[in-house]
Amino acid sequence: MGRTYDGIDDRLAAWLEAQPVFFVATAPLDPAGHLNLSPKGNRHELAVLGPRRVAYLEQTGSGIETVAHLRDNGRIVVMACAFEGPPRIVRLHGQGRAVRPGTPEWPAVAGALSERGCDPGGAGVRSAVVVDVTRIADSCGYGVPVMSFDRHRPTMDEWAARKGAAGVIAYQAASNRTSLDGLPALD
Repeated sequence: MGRTYDGIDDRLAAWLEAQPVFFVATAPLDPAGHLNLSPKGNRHELAVLGPRRVAYLEQTGSGIETVAHLRDNGRIVVMACAFEGPPRIVRLHGQGRAVRPGTPEWPAVAGALSERGCDPGGAGVRSAVVVDVTRIADSCGYGVPVMSFDRHRPTMDEWAARKGAAGVIAYQAASNRTSLDGLPALD
């Protein structure tokens, strides 16, 4: 049933970018640390940048586990599944890193995301997670329910707009410095 792929071709890239929701999972090296699994999908957040590279916009939130775990060890898996159409699950295992606005790498990453239809200038964007993919695999998805997609929630964008750029930065400084396990996240 499942297959592995040498790279993300145009057809798989189009399928991945068309999914309205995807999930990311990370874990700290410490076996007693908390695992993390996060849903993503606030309008065109995921972009395929090459046959073995993807990136997604990482929005400001109450937690910062993904960024902290990436700093700790870089391990990440991105999973997308079809809720409409033929059943399918695709997992992208790899090494990731968070690229923050204002860093030397940000303009190139933001430009690549923009070219793929993402908006890296959104008020709530905390970083872009870039994943160098080491394993690409799909599986049947027979157990995934069929559901229809209504719309993306505007809540994140509205929250960030109400806070304003300075308010979002202040929120990040107060709430996103460390993970649940005390791992460093944002400087």
